[in-house]
Amino acid sequence: MNSSRLNVRTGWGLWVCVCVLFLSACQTPPKGTPTLPPSPEPSVPAATSTAPQAPVLRTPTLGLALGGGAARGFAHIGVIQILEEEGIRPDVVTGTSAGSFVAALYTQGKSGAQLQQLALSMEEAVFTDWTIPFTGRGLLRGDALARYLVQQLGPRTLESSRPPLGITATRLQNGEAVLFQTGDLATAVRASSAVPGVFEPVRIRGLDHVDGGLVSPVPVESAKAMGAEVVLAVDISSRPEDMDESNILKVLFKTTTIMGQRIGQFELQQATVVVKPELRGISSIDFADRTRAIQAGRVAMRAALPALRLALQPRVVKP
Repeated sequence: MNSSRLNVRTGWGLWVCVCVLFLSACQTPPKGTPTLPPSPEPSVPAATSTAPQAPVLRTPTLGLALGGGAARGFAHIGVIQILEEEGIRPDVVTGTSAGSFVAALYTQGKSGAQLQQLALSMEEAVFTDWTIPFTGRGLLRGDALARYLVQQLGPRTLESSRPPLGITATRLQNGEAVLFQTGDLATAVRASSAVPGVFEPVRIRGLDHVDGGLVSPVPVESAKAMGAEVVLAVDISSRPEDMDESNILKVLFKTTTIMGQRIGQFELQQATVVVKPELRGISSIDFADRTRAIQAGRVAMRAALPALRLALQPRVVKP
């Protein structure tokens, strides 16, 4: 009885041992069999932000384009004075003819008040340097204009202007518009102001240049080429029907005005805001009404302020 129970227990124990060994053999890979790495835990994607980005606002760049008109250019001073009083400073400035003269003084640090002081003390004879009749290519050499700038500013380059300055002239050889942004400041102004027949052409880099008003009476395109997104254009041109032709100088100025009028109308269409001072009765070669011209510039700019402020509203910049 005891022997039988022992045999049963022994047999059952052996059977259990065999099963355990069998199961262990099944779980242990044979030699030479590669073991698989444990399965990686499933990754959880990082949370992405869905909050909308705040729009970036930026004030557009402002270009001030000062047109040609000889002695009527005193009106530019009034425009600059109002801009200063309102805390508006252009990012770039361009000028043609008389506009280049005022722009040169302004971008070299002269304030509106200083410009007016210079204007009222300026003598017309300062710009008169007659050539020998019938021997030159103009009645006036134009050196006196350049000398005046050097006297007021010292020798300066266009690169030193703040804000950046561009001066337009016309290349005499082919009639192309030229935008000077480098080189001698006084020479560029002299070239831009060289009314054909009145002033001798100005040679720069081996080529002759004359009045920029022949191709760009108000240099709007030049301001855009220099990066202006909003262009404030100041048109001081005369209407041909209001101009006298009683002497040779007046005839020459009137002829130049007629030539540039249609071009000027096309270019002004590209400006954002156009300021046209009321200068009727003020001659292009008459320095007597300079105070009235300055005041006309102030009045016209004051009236244009709402449109300019609207154009200068900050704009959304794409990220």
